[in-house]
Amino acid sequence: MQTDKIIDHIVRWLKDYANRAGAKGYVIGVSGGVDSGVVSTLCAMTGLDLLMLEMPIRQKEDQVSRAWEHMNDITARFPNAKAMSVNLTPAFEELYTTFKADETENTNEKLALANTRSRLRMLTLYYYGQINGLLVCGTGNKVEDFGIGFYTKYGDGGVDVSPIADLYKTEVYTLAKALNLVESIQNAIPTDGLWDAERTDEQQIGATYPELEKIQKEWGSKTEADYEGRDLEVYKIFARMNKAAQHKINPIPVCTIPEEYKD
Repeated sequence: MQTDKIIDHIVRWLKDYANRAGAKGYVIGVSGGVDSGVVSTLCAMTGLDLLMLEMPIRQKEDQVSRAWEHMNDITARFPNAKAMSVNLTPAFEELYTTFKADETENTNEKLALANTRSRLRMLTLYYYGQINGLLVCGTGNKVEDFGIGFYTKYGDGGVDVSPIADLYKTEVYTLAKALNLVESIQNAIPTDGLWDAERTDEQQIGATYPELEKIQKEWGSKTEADYEGRDLEVYKIFARMNKAAQHKINPIPVCTIPEEYKD
């Protein structure tokens, strides 16, 4: 992996895209994880305006502290970068009351509320993006976006550009090291931060990112019959999640009306 070339390529791509769009730069949500850490750094390296938002919703203290450790590091290194916190807990609690939510029994409701957190953050990013002339920059990687669809539709999936969606999670960690991100970000255990109780990505998915990447790289060239043991278990996880995520991975279906019907 030619890390320096990849970094330079993404930075140029981000800068060119913003310039063509007539935007001043980018706004990005910083969660305290490696994906947002890497992407926000790449955005800062463009020299364009960068606004990093930390958007807590009943957030764990370690996630908040990691996010701010990273943002303070970036603002110290790049004069074009700014950081701020927008506490979305009151807004979420108001929705929670309005929806008459009850998470005690209904698993679907728990998931819907988790996705609501992500969609509140998307709304916030677009608000601050619009008033500052910035594009919303996504942080999804290749496994999440095009493998298992491990993101919220119109939440963290609602973005203007997606600079690392062609990189696997392990490759993102390699970039984090090359970019000299703070140690807490480089060592952060992947989590989506959408639940009151701490749930890592591995706990939710049932597989690690390296395990999933192995299957995705072989997807289409191998079948279930080619696997056994743990690889077979992960193949089944990947296949199930990939099938369920097709509505995220593919464009929105459009009902095409026959031309003769329009006469």
